[in-house]
Amino acid sequence: MWRSGRTSPYSSDESLVVERVRDRGVRAHRVSNVTGAGAAKATSVRVSGEMRISCLGEARDRRRGVRPPVHVLLLTHYFEPENGAPQRRWHALIQRLVASGHAVDVIAPPPHYPTGKLDPAAAPATRAGGVAVGSHGGTVRRVSFLRHDASVASRTLDHLWVAAASIMLATKLARRGIVRPDVIVATAPGLPTLLAGRVVAKRLGVPLVAEMRDAWPDLVSHTPGLVSGAGPIARVKQRVHGAITALQRDAAVVVTTTESFAEVLRDREVDPVHVIRNGTSLARYAVIPPTVHDHDELRVLYMGTIGRSQGLETVIRATAAAREHGVRIETRIVGYGADVARLRALNTALGSPVRLLDRVQPNEVFGHYDWADTTVVALRDWEPFKWTVPSKLYELMATGKHITAIVDGEAAALVRESNSGDVVPPGDASAVADLWGRLSRDRALVASRDGGRAWIARNAEYDVIGEQYRVLLETEVERNRSS
Repeated sequence: MWRSGRTSPYSSDESLVVERVRDRGVRAHRVSNVTGAGAAKATSVRVSGEMRISCLGEARDRRRGVRPPVHVLLLTHYFEPENGAPQRRWHALIQRLVASGHAVDVIAPPPHYPTGKLDPAAAPATRAGGVAVGSHGGTVRRVSFLRHDASVASRTLDHLWVAAASIMLATKLARRGIVRPDVIVATAPGLPTLLAGRVVAKRLGVPLVAEMRDAWPDLVSHTPGLVSGAGPIARVKQRVHGAITALQRDAAVVVTTTESFAEVLRDREVDPVHVIRNGTSLARYAVIPPTVHDHDELRVLYMGTIGRSQGLETVIRATAAAREHGVRIETRIVGYGADVARLRALNTALGSPVRLLDRVQPNEVFGHYDWADTTVVALRDWEPFKWTVPSKLYELMATGKHITAIVDGEAAALVRESNSGDVVPPGDASAVADLWGRLSRDRALVASRDGGRAWIARNAEYDVIGEQYRVLLETEVERNRSS
């Protein structure tokens, strides 16, 4: 048996690979099936008695110009069986990475979004300490979390707790040789996940891919009045902004979901920045039939997160204003979030022009889309939202339904470019009411549209973004292995 300090009996490429494995802090116990230099058939090294690294196979593949498999460790605060765009995105990405021959491990808390409490239907394997191989092919390990309410403070504490628990678990798994990733992917929000990713990547000596699904840290610091403020809250937020920017600069690669935010980060000397959009599945929404005009009222649907970012009071006020002008309109807001109580109070004060419905199960969304004439995507009039394309917009484009887009910036440009609907300024309830009046008078304007589906097929279908991620991860790991 070959040990450190002795001459390796293998070819030069092979011994270099074994040396590299030993230098990563693990001990190579045995290399099997070796028939001689230049003719090695060995493809693996047993490390710490618990895992195999295809070291000699890597050398052979490099000689053939084939990139060896990549082992990815994903750190995330939001994961299935929770139902949301980030959860569906990473299910699809893992599925495609595994299908390409790569391995993916995931560290995440139990399902507790959006309520902040453990999902009562959670299977034992999805609770703290659980380990399971998902239908996507990745291995998911669960860490504990802190129960929380809708307040920013309690949710931030939960994010910090999960980040710390993720660091401890990843370190323990690596020390025992159970998980030895080639690359760490930390996806935010939550923002503390980025710090966890940096710590784990530094400890293991592997690159960090920092994924920014929203315009962070600017959503912390660009709220009205903050930049020019001098109070303690303003100073704290500005420090958070600086800390997150430093983490982005320190990452091997930063991934954003929009071109405009990528440019913002590049201007801050974050490099490199790659754009991999939020995705969706055209096949999932192909069952939604074309819009039919067999009813008198205009049917408006918002379905998704009911949070502070969406500014859905505009939808309620616009519905009330349209009714005052004689428009026959029925509006549904379907979902759950931190702004529900405030919107219910506003809706009651205005005479309940809108039906506010609780969140629905994934298989129930299709009935709502079938019902609707126009669907709503909305964001507040905050500067960072000009660099944001909500994942909900891709879903709406995939349905083929007309979109009432109460957005600005890149999201507005996308709706116009794809001819997916009509754009109105964020917060302008009068303009929204006027639009809905026109749609009510001319139902041809809400006919189903193919432009959005065609754009998705080219730019944001899960197969497209899965291939982009595969190439990015393979390239970064190869660069790190060669350095």
